[in-house]
Amino acid sequence: MSAPPTPDDDGFRFAVSTRVEIADTDLGGVVYYGNYARLLDRALMAYRRELGIPELGPDGHLFVVRHLALDYRRSARFGDELTVRIRTARVGRSSHTVSYRIDDVATGDVVATAEQVIVGVSGYEGGRPTRVPAPLAARLAAFEDGR
Repeated sequence: MSAPPTPDDDGFRFAVSTRVEIADTDLGGVVYYGNYARLLDRALMAYRRELGIPELGPDGHLFVVRHLALDYRRSARFGDELTVRIRTARVGRSSHTVSYRIDDVATGDVVATAEQVIVGVSGYEGGRPTRVPAPLAARLAAFEDGR
């Protein structure tokens, strides 16, 4: 994956490009529905790296997925080049919400959209929700506001 696209009219300031691999598909060469979450996860890790955010979360605020909703618009197939766009749509007290849009590069069609709520916890074993650290909230806001 690379990060070539520029901001778009829907407010997505970050995107990565990827190509559908055979491992992403079913026997018919169509992306298996469960593998869309992997595409989103790869984009999220690239987004965090770009923003200088620890990929698993800052100390004392480890990231866990609380909610993921995907809206499939049309099938992606083996060999398709896709752009996965991502933005932080909201920062709450202990969580942040990430929005995604997957576009087919060749046609411009929206393949899928998604929304994910990520909660910070103190630890992975029995951790409790923790406040979003001020530096993390500031970094997300600065990037999304174009500063």
